[in-house]
This record gives sequence, structure tokens and C-alpha cells, in this order.
Amino acid sequence: MRKANLKKKLDPMSYNVTQEKGTEPAFTGKYWNTFDDGSYHCKVCGQKLFDSNTKFDSGTGWPSFDKAIPGSVEFHDDDRYGMHRIEVSCSKCGAHLGHMFEVGNQTKTGQDYCINSCAIELKDKENKK
Repeated sequence: MRKANLKKKLDPMSYNVTQEKGTEPAFTGKYWNTFDDGSYHCKVCGQKLFDSNTKFDSGTGWPSFDKAIPGSVEFHDDDRYGMHRIEVSCSKCGAHLGHMFEVGNQTKTGQDYCINSCAIELKDKENKK
């Protein structure tokens, strides 16, 4: 989808995060404290990214997951802001989603996918495809 069309489709925060690698403020996103059943999909293209049973409370103020749907995300080195992080993006459309951190035994997988609420949409089990 072209950038001009995305500006019309997405709200300003979602556009900033997914297309310009921004970050929503902690504890402000729609899903930081949501634990409903379903699956989380890319807000830009609709690809399924995370199952709700992999979501956990990391205490960071952003939705956190301990694993992604296999093949749904890509990883990129991010050395902005004077630190090294691993950027997570949608494998289908390239939308920036957030970052993945290695957290050792703090999760079942040792990983924390710290994702911006405005980059994802929760679809309930009845709407899963």
C-alpha cells in the first residue's frame, strides 16, 4: 500500500509507529493491559502475528508476547539512540511493530516481544482466520 493511502487509513500515531519507526508512550496504548482471547494482527496488512496465549504482563507499559507466529515477523538491528536493540517488523508489509529483548528465564522462551498497541489489532476467536 502506498504511503499516501496509509496516511488516510491509519491514525497519526499508528502511521508514525508503523511507517516512521516511532514509539507510543508507555501505558497509553489500547492493549498494554488487555488479556482477552484471540489473536493479534498487523494493523497495516492484517497478517496474524501473535496468539493471545503468548501475551504476558512485562510491567513495561506495552503489550508483551513471548513468541510470534512462525514466519510472521522479521528482525533488524536497531542502533538508534546509542543502544543496540532488535527491531521487530511485519514480514508481509514491513510495518515497524516494536522490539524484541532477550530476557532469559523471565519468559517461557527467553524473549519479550515489546510491541506498540497502535501497530496491532486484536481479533477475537470467532473472527480468527
